[in-house]
Amino acid sequence: MTDPEPSDSRRGAAIGLIVVAVLLAVGIWLARELTAASRMQDCVMSGRTNCNVIEPAR
Repeated sequence: MTDPEPSDSRRGAAIGLIVVAVLLAVGIWLARELTAASRMQDCVMSGRTNCNVIEPAR
């Protein structure tokens, strides 16, 4: 049996790093979306009618 070439192990590590980075980005995005939805739900449940954020025109 021969050892795998160093380029193969580096490629696998690079692919693993990319997968971890994508999962981290999706996790951060999901956390922000869930936080925004939770804030909106809290606002609506408190009986307010002006819960939407209005962006000022530039």
